[in-house]
Amino acid sequence: METMAKEEKQIEFTLDPKSGVPFYKQIIHQVEMAIADGRFVRGDQLPTVRSLAVDLKINPNTVARAYNELEIRGIVTTQQGTGTFISDKKMEISDVEREKILSEISRSFITSARSYGFSLEEIIEYLEELNRAEDSWAE
Repeated sequence: METMAKEEKQIEFTLDPKSGVPFYKQIIHQVEMAIADGRFVRGDQLPTVRSLAVDLKINPNTVARAYNELEIRGIVTTQQGTGTFISDKKMEISDVEREKILSEISRSFITSARSYGFSLEEIIEYLEELNRAEDSWAE
């Protein structure tokens, strides 16, 4: 009988130092969103504290704080020596909350792009090109 190791799902964690939201809270929000939209499901393993800290170029204590908060809320469980895993707690994020998050991300992106001299039309055109390229990759 052949045993297959469970594939570790990866989401692309990113941090916005200009948002005013502490990094540990940004990590928490991204995990919650990934659970709510199905990118993470019960039993999925999060990256180790050390590996996520290295990837994000932040102090491991910041990642540990996020994971600890997620565990206190019952969103993840930590198994000593094994890792941190998504629990069976359901996460739902309302359409209003999703729109609010997208609005904050979009405003930050547009403000940054405009500071480099790009017009809103250029930004939209580029996003449409990215979307078309992504569609062709999926085929």
